[in-house]
Amino acid sequence: MLSPEELERYARHIVLKEIGGPGQQALKRSRVLIVGAGGLGSPAALYMAAAGAGAIILADDDAVSLNNLQRQILFTTDEAGAPKAETGAARLAALNPHVAVETLSRRLDAAGAAEAVARADIVLDGSDNYETRFAVNAACHAAGKPLVSGAVERFSGQVAVFRSGLTKEVEARSPCYRCLVPDIPPDAETCAQIGVAGPAAGVIGSWMALEAIKLITGAGKPLDGRLAIFDGLAGTARTIALPPDPACPVCGSSA
Repeated sequence: MLSPEELERYARHIVLKEIGGPGQQALKRSRVLIVGAGGLGSPAALYMAAAGAGAIILADDDAVSLNNLQRQILFTTDEAGAPKAETGAARLAALNPHVAVETLSRRLDAAGAAEAVARADIVLDGSDNYETRFAVNAACHAAGKPLVSGAVERFSGQVAVFRSGLTKEVEARSPCYRCLVPDIPPDAETCAQIGVAGPAAGVIGSWMALEAIKLITGAGKPLDGRLAIFDGLAGTARTIALPPDPACPVCGSSA
């Protein structure tokens, strides 16, 4: 049940017919794993905490640096050098004391991802390397957990929802992240090399949180089997179909 304080805190959610009291209680029961507390994970974590997710597991093995602060709004200048997971957890707890926040101060490999994903109901991946993304995707597929994935570079970004482990029948199968990115691109670049506009990361991270809230509460239509593409320079957004890849190394017929 929601306490009187929670009823007041979440009043603007509860009056939404798509969420209401049942949706808000579903949020309170949820356990959310957020992988990466960077440009995407920062806004995603803040909005999931503000929305009243019951528990948040924040996974990041990095420390705060000054060049993070242009886009990583979870941290402040005087926290440079501090571990992101613990520092971010304190900020989330201060934002909403009704949320239980746990930390994982390590990079998730295959075993670590499987362990962390098993403890969550839904996963938001805003990590900054393909090895972690691949490990988290494989763990979500194996455990049948929904994955909300975001990426950003320069002024643009993308968001998708992957539920391949929940729809294993061939006729209804959803794609997984490896259907979109089967292998690490040979020309992959980091944001340190190409740059990223801070608000673009905010748009994508917030969108990830919105998709997670939709999945938890049953509101609207999630980006399942679709890829949303945002172009900040042009001021446009579009959605394209993302079908499953029969040759996918994770969810394909030969996997």
